[in-house]
Amino acid sequence: MHKGRLEAFTDGVMAIILTVMVLELQIPHGAALSALFAEWPVLLSYVLSFVYVGIYWNNHHHMFQVTETVNGRVMWANLHLLFWLSLLPFCTGWVGAAGLARGPVALFGADLLMAGFAYTLLQRALIAHQGADGLLAKAVGRDAKGTLSLLLYVAGITAAVAGLPGHMAFALLWLPALLWVVPDKRIERVLGGD
Repeated sequence: MHKGRLEAFTDGVMAIILTVMVLELQIPHGAALSALFAEWPVLLSYVLSFVYVGIYWNNHHHMFQVTETVNGRVMWANLHLLFWLSLLPFCTGWVGAAGLARGPVALFGADLLMAGFAYTLLQRALIAHQGADGLLAKAVGRDAKGTLSLLLYVAGITAAVAGLPGHMAFALLWLPALLWVVPDKRIERVLGGD
């Protein structure tokens, strides 16, 4: 099957996720900047979630640049990824409303972990569909960056559950985003012949 509908559907769902997140932001009470600064946990969780959706969209786009066709397994793996990403607005809202409390931060981290795991499954489904000698397999290699991201999510969750203050555990969840915010060049190198 051609990949076009899967890409269009994914783009639409990610756009809706971003829209829902921004619609959940409440206008501060008062005209002073201090009213806006009082909402810093909400804004911080929104920014992180927005960055993560952007990272997933960017990497999904790159991954499908080396993909011509999809099969049922790839389609279900893609839906699995979208499921976890679709929970980001809920987790984002709770983290912000609870002021970066440990429980919501742990749930936020668990959602990020599951989205990372789902992305890995999608990547593996595409590699299985293309074969081990396909462009994606060559580009991804052992995927040390992906594995490190999953471990960092686990560290953030563990820190929140173990009693580290929520804002410190939340800071750990920024680390994978910092790894990925610089676009991954592996696929571009394979496409460019580097």
